[in-house]
Amino acid sequence: MADSHAPRRWKGVPSALASELGTADLILHAGDVCVPQVLDELAEYAPVRVVMGNNDGEAVRDWGAPDELEFLAEGVRIAMIHIAGPRQGRGRRMRRRFPDADVVVFGHSHIPWDGVEDGIHLLNPGSVADPRREPSPTFAVLTVDAGNWSTQIVRFPRAGTR
Repeated sequence: MADSHAPRRWKGVPSALASELGTADLILHAGDVCVPQVLDELAEYAPVRVVMGNNDGEAVRDWGAPDELEFLAEGVRIAMIHIAGPRQGRGRRMRRRFPDADVVVFGHSHIPWDGVEDGIHLLNPGSVADPRREPSPTFAVLTVDAGNWSTQIVRFPRAGTR
């Protein structure tokens, strides 16, 4: 997940996301949580890893959010950062910043993105609460198993629509 923007946009875990979180082993949030209560709510489903976003304050940092993060999950090297910069050259920049990463999860743009650039897999889940110019809210599913991974962007209707 990324870009929750609580409490202005985030009003709680959307039902479409809750069903996915119910099976999650780990929840990743790529910043702009804005208030740590979102992280507390997510942590009721599974452990949460989060990075600081440009709208996050010290309360989110105190919850445990570093500026960037790298970790190993079942043999897959995952890196997280909120702002990955302009689309042009993003893969090259992320490869320099995280040379050992298999997947870089990022946010900030509210635009979902799932693809390989310059030999690195980039994943922006978009926003479940503030999709801006996107037709609907989104999140991403990153499935990791014994050194292999797959990704999927999930779209669901805006609140109050079908």
